[in-house]
Amino acid sequence: MEWIELYRLIVGFFIANVLGYGGGPASIPLMYREMVTNYHWVEPAEFSNVLALGNALPGPIATKLATYAGYQAAGWVGVLAALIATIVPSAVALVIMLKALQKRRQSPVVKGMTLLVQPVIAIMMLVLTWQMGESSLEAIGWIQSLLIAAVAFWAMQIRKIHPALVIVAAFAYGGLVIPHLGALT
Repeated sequence: MEWIELYRLIVGFFIANVLGYGGGPASIPLMYREMVTNYHWVEPAEFSNVLALGNALPGPIATKLATYAGYQAAGWVGVLAALIATIVPSAVALVIMLKALQKRRQSPVVKGMTLLVQPVIAIMMLVLTWQMGESSLEAIGWIQSLLIAAVAFWAMQIRKIHPALVIVAAFAYGGLVIPHLGALT
């Protein structure tokens, strides 16, 4: 095991989680950048699969992504390094920020900061969605991708089915139906 890889895990997940204001939705695109673009610990399609599976499991998505990438990069020691880099900065920042915000919670500056960061997070999620959608389009085409997206939207927004169940259904469809259509040859 190379010490440089442990260093990269710590730096990559530290950056993604310190800058990931707003939790999972904000840190996911940052983690994608570190895991796929910067360090190549996983491929884009693999990231999509891990993200989908991670969302079906209980707990914060950041720790699940860190665990997977840490294991891929440096085994169990990598898991520990990635988890420490993910959890410790957030825990320390939470304590410090809670103390500071408690004193200034009615401040228009604090309210403005929290409201104005939301459009940035929305754009980051749109970019990530586009990047993940591209690999799906390449693998299974427009028709299957749009059909799956439409059914997922209907299930979660109209029928109010829990996203974890929709993800499990998509896994089942991808594993049981798509291969028989010849889309993944």
